[in-house]
Amino acid sequence: MLEQDIWQLSATEAARGIRENQFSSESLTRSHLARLESANPAINAVVNTTHELALAQAQTADEAIAQGSSMGALHGVPITLKQNVDLIGQPNANGLPALANLIATEDAPVVANLKAAGAVILGQTNTPEFSMRFVTDNPLHGLTLNPWDHNITCGGSSGGAAAATAAGIGTIAHGNDIGGSLRWPAHCNGLATIKSTNGRVPAYNETAPVERPFMTQTFSTQGPMARSVADVSLALEVMSKGDARDPYWVPAQLHYPNDSLPCKVAMATIPDDMECDAGVLEKLQQSSEWLKEAGYVVEEIALPNLDRVWDLWALTVLAEMRMTAEESMLAVVSDEFKSIWASYSKMQVLPDFETYLAAQAERMGHIRTWSTLLRQYPIVLAPVTTARTPGPRADVDPNLGAYHILHKQLRFTTALNTLCLPAATVSAGLLDGHPVGVQLIGARYREMRCLAAAQVIENGAQLEWQKLWLK
Repeated sequence: MLEQDIWQLSATEAARGIRENQFSSESLTRSHLARLESANPAINAVVNTTHELALAQAQTADEAIAQGSSMGALHGVPITLKQNVDLIGQPNANGLPALANLIATEDAPVVANLKAAGAVILGQTNTPEFSMRFVTDNPLHGLTLNPWDHNITCGGSSGGAAAATAAGIGTIAHGNDIGGSLRWPAHCNGLATIKSTNGRVPAYNETAPVERPFMTQTFSTQGPMARSVADVSLALEVMSKGDARDPYWVPAQLHYPNDSLPCKVAMATIPDDMECDAGVLEKLQQSSEWLKEAGYVVEEIALPNLDRVWDLWALTVLAEMRMTAEESMLAVVSDEFKSIWASYSKMQVLPDFETYLAAQAERMGHIRTWSTLLRQYPIVLAPVTTARTPGPRADVDPNLGAYHILHKQLRFTTALNTLCLPAATVSAGLLDGHPVGVQLIGARYREMRCLAAAQVIENGAQLEWQKLWLK
């Protein structure tokens, strides 16, 4: 491989190449920056290139190697960060012109962890206003397109992160997930990711003017996206280091001896009222066959109370946002986002205080039911979406809209945030040239078991990334 093409390496390969002095971090970083300059204009995924920072970090990494210093797991490896997490000296705009000059004065915990592991930061990726759409578009930076096909969405809210990584810009992308914002873009762009158990990866933004409401804190997670399951596993280990600024962080065990051993798998039955595409569901079935070939025992079952679990997501998280942040939020967003927010608000009647408290209590019962199910079936195989990937601005399409897509297509994805369970997403291959992902859900803090099952599916799918990258 020519040195200018080493951007094509995975994070795992790149880290090994640097450790073994096959190439320098500066060479690798310059290769990624060149890839960014050539690929990004067509997709608008990276909206703030930290060129000088990246080269300075790469040079520091090379100097450390020359001096025989110890190296972190991502020493000298280029990555990207979503522009809704604090990176010292850079804006945390979160898709809003009103926040374009909100400059972070310290690193968020997940950023500090990545830096401590030696990662080189290429830039910040695009996200919708307040990271609250399932496409990626905003009045500050514009629309991000899917590198596979500009006629389908790259997803949201971590759409810029996913599009950049799929196009070979950075080896790992940081993102976050409160209703599918890691798993949905991973599906759209043919990537692997992990929505970790709440408390696994520490979170905090010094730039936030107030603390987030309770349910929002417990539904939201930080995590990585990458072009391979192995890179996601590597990044999760790095991101998971504790930080005192997050009191919800849990010092939980990450690796277990039986993570990679075959186990019983519950394949989700699709509810009759969901909008389904036969080709998408064939990818789910094919994934189950790959698991069976690897020794997993797969049984199809109806997942418990899925629709009500989804209802509780809307009833609690959306209600909190309406009660605590709606006025200040609507004062700074675009007219387009106001119309989208109106459609979100129609998903649930604003509850009174007693109803809201009852919903919190009810949620615990559903978590208990699912935790019990996961003792019998340690992995649940489910779709990310049951439909084809829609257009790049699907949430303003009058024939679709937010409720239709979230409830009728993405129900398995959004509902899962209510349960605080880990879920890996991996691509199961292509359908008419578009990636299709599946989810592997596990018990609390068993992310590596989810990723081991995802690796089986990745091995079966064997996506040919070079065909995309070399366009």
